[in-house]
Amino acid sequence: MLRDITIGQYYPTNSVIHRLDPRVKIVSTFIYIASLFIVKDFFAYSYILFFLGTTIFLSKVPFKYMLKGLKPLFLIIILTFSMNIFMTKGEIIYQLGPLDITLEGIHQAVFMATRLILLIVGTSILTLTTSPIQLTDGIEKLLNPFKKIGVPAHELAMMMTIALRFIPTLLEETDKIMKAQMARGADFESGNILSRAKSLVPLLVPLFISAFRRADELAMAMEARCYRGGENRTRMRELMLHKRDFVTGIVTAILLIAVILDRFI
Repeated sequence: MLRDITIGQYYPTNSVIHRLDPRVKIVSTFIYIASLFIVKDFFAYSYILFFLGTTIFLSKVPFKYMLKGLKPLFLIIILTFSMNIFMTKGEIIYQLGPLDITLEGIHQAVFMATRLILLIVGTSILTLTTSPIQLTDGIEKLLNPFKKIGVPAHELAMMMTIALRFIPTLLEETDKIMKAQMARGADFESGNILSRAKSLVPLLVPLFISAFRRADELAMAMEARCYRGGENRTRMRELMLHKRDFVTGIVTAILLIAVILDRFI
């Protein structure tokens, strides 16, 4: 299950989406998220599905690889679906004990579950098609205007990128510790919720120790290499906007306009 989490992972391949400027991909991702929350009916989802499907096709990332990232979040999707189907008032079509299943509840449950799935798959494209270095440079460039009010753009970008980069590493470390504990007789699957929570204590303690050790080693390695970010830092590859970046920006803006028009007109 832990190996199915794709957040923070990078899928290296040569595609149009991989070659896009990271600033364009970051802004497009935020516009995509905003469009999802503006949508009010299933018809407007067709715009987003077309945009998402085209992006996945151009990224050359296997669709099965993206769907794999939904497995760890399957419980959250089911919980969202259940809460909406039982807590939305309306025309009752079936009674399950004290709970009522309404027609409006089914509509709302499917609508919200679809939004959550599209949100997970769409946002995962950003990290799957953007290397950590590109992501850092893109975030820093976008935050540069805020330096005038004292915002540490480079430090924030570095922290966010390191956090994303270490998610797969910590998951791999968690998997190793869990297998080691299971080999010693630990049981993480049987029992009720409280017993499962207690059984995680032998897993969390070494995981936290390992995380702090890795952070300390990373800091020492950066200091040993005389790393100084921010001002006067040069880059081997400077970010430059190309024709494909402008086309992507226009297409993303058209998506947002289409969703807004569908909602308010």
